[in-house]
Amino acid sequence: MRKTGGMAEAGASLALPLDIEAASVPAAPLASAAEGHRGRMRRKLLTAGPDALLDHELLEMQLFLALPRRDTKPIARALLARFGSFGNAISARPEELRQIEGLGEAGIAALKTVQAAALRLMREEVLDRPLLDNWQRLLDYLNAILAREKTEHFRILFLDSKNRLIADEAQARGTVNHTPVYPREVVKRGLELQATALILVHNHPSGDPTPSGADIRMTTEIRQAAELLGIAVHDHLIIGNGRHLSFRREGLL
Repeated sequence: MRKTGGMAEAGASLALPLDIEAASVPAAPLASAAEGHRGRMRRKLLTAGPDALLDHELLEMQLFLALPRRDTKPIARALLARFGSFGNAISARPEELRQIEGLGEAGIAALKTVQAAALRLMREEVLDRPLLDNWQRLLDYLNAILAREKTEHFRILFLDSKNRLIADEAQARGTVNHTPVYPREVVKRGLELQATALILVHNHPSGDPTPSGADIRMTTEIRQAAELLGIAVHDHLIIGNGRHLSFRREGLL
């Protein structure tokens, strides 16, 4: 009996460290709670649609695909605190995103992938359609590309004889208030693509789309060079922050 009791006591003494070890490892309950939270968010997205998710929830969902072992809620909230909105967060430059604690290369790549997918979707919506008949879609696309840029970017939309988009190309990147553009190179590229018309586009990082004297002179030079070779310049659009200006509408072209 004492031997049996001793064995029982030994068994009890062996069980004690296991209980202590289990109590000291909270990973399983935490992992389970995190997975439960993520599962609820997935169901919310799939049943109620994307509009049912708040900005921080959408950022969380993007990030936990790239950071499966991290609590992504604090990172999502830090992104919104730093950049102000979902759109600003996914559009931020990688060097800015690296300042967010815990984000890392995988998280940054996840955010930039979403931005690239959104821009590609918007671009496909203007392909193979006459751009002049889909003006608002075009403006939405250009705003998504350019409105948040911190330096000037100059783009050209090359169109065919039916005003469908042949190519959308970045021609130059400049400073906060100037982009060097060479009319000869613009027209040369138009001939290479067999374009019959152009739409010029650039952004003003200040947010004010009012054209400068240099903007007006450059537009005139491109229009004159293009017309000599049978290429029309339909418009020059300046994109600000939520605002835009059309040279044609303002009588500047």
